[in-house]
Amino acid sequence: MGELRPLADDLAPESRALAMALRELFEALEISVRRYAARRIRDAGTFSRYLGGTRVPPWEVITDLFTDVAEHRGLAATPEAIELVRRLHLAAVRTSSSPRHAVEVLEQQLAEADRVSRRSTARGDALGDALLDRKHRIADLEVRLNQLEAEWSAERQRAERLAAANPDVSELLHERDQLQDEVTRLSTQLHEAQRQRDEAEQRCALLERQLEAVEEVKQVSPVNPVNPVNRMNRMNPVSRVSQGSPAEGAEDVEGVVQVEQVAPAGVARSFPPAMPKVLIVDDQPDNLLAMTAVLATLDQELVAVSSGRDALKALLDHDDFAVIIMDVQMPDMDGYETAAHIKRRPRTHDVPIIFLTAMGTDPEHSARGYAAGAVDYIGKPFDPWVLRAKVAVFTGIYLEQRRLAGEQ
Repeated sequence: MGELRPLADDLAPESRALAMALRELFEALEISVRRYAARRIRDAGTFSRYLGGTRVPPWEVITDLFTDVAEHRGLAATPEAIELVRRLHLAAVRTSSSPRHAVEVLEQQLAEADRVSRRSTARGDALGDALLDRKHRIADLEVRLNQLEAEWSAERQRAERLAAANPDVSELLHERDQLQDEVTRLSTQLHEAQRQRDEAEQRCALLERQLEAVEEVKQVSPVNPVNPVNRMNRMNPVSRVSQGSPAEGAEDVEGVVQVEQVAPAGVARSFPPAMPKVLIVDDQPDNLLAMTAVLATLDQELVAVSSGRDALKALLDHDDFAVIIMDVQMPDMDGYETAAHIKRRPRTHDVPIIFLTAMGTDPEHSARGYAAGAVDYIGKPFDPWVLRAKVAVFTGIYLEQRRLAGEQ
């Protein structure tokens, strides 16, 4: 059957747990990795890495494995077993942050948005057909009622006889009223289905553009399973975090950590020394990865941190940030509270802040963002071209202000 390779010692606990569950499922098939990969038309090396824990497989690979094991044993997997593996898979995806995993997350979101769009379109078509049928029935009933009313007006006596011969006139009127109410309800449902379809189509377009931006960066940089900050640091100097004493103005945060910029050994800086930095703040590794990939083409140093406190620590050690891109929903200290600390410090008061959040851009949320000192408020999923353009604008303003200050 072919022996599976032993698991690596440096695997994350989540990846190791998922790999062990997949290996247990695969061993039940009693065939080699190469034979199973040929059966499913997959690359044997890639499937071996799935079983070795060095790469997290897409969920479709796991569902195929469940199906094949059930067919081999003649017994389907229990819902509890499937749910357990699903939780292990989600945990492994969250702890892994390679560009390939970011693409898979975006592709899953794109597939879900596409499914919503297709379901909304199909429901809209069905509702449209039902609405057209009800309107035809109403028109038919109107014709029948008009015929009866014309006969009544032409001859009262005959109308009375017709009324006696057609006792269902009141029932027809009642049926017409019911159909009209149903037309109103179906029209409302059709409008809602069309709205959902339009929103899903817009989300599909933005997700596709984010995928393009991430894949452009993938084509020019090697893919290694590292976290978002380390991936950004392959393109720019890395952020080395070391414990130090609080600097001036550090009374806002307890346990201040100094952020020191150093270049990787043997790697030259890939941007001009005079270019300012961009600070990215988000507690989700996938979001940090997506934003650093989108902004990597600007040739600026990207400093990515995962909390508001880490953002304040980074601002203590560096005063050359052109702009801050910050998530709103973060644990411990959210974006609004972090922005308030930044604006209270004279040293960082003038650094522009762009909120990038999934909470929506309705007036209630955006007004709170502007009140906290933000210069812009962008909803997720974001347009990569728009984000790059805004960062470029604030970088240009920063460089112009620095030039004018040097001339004085």
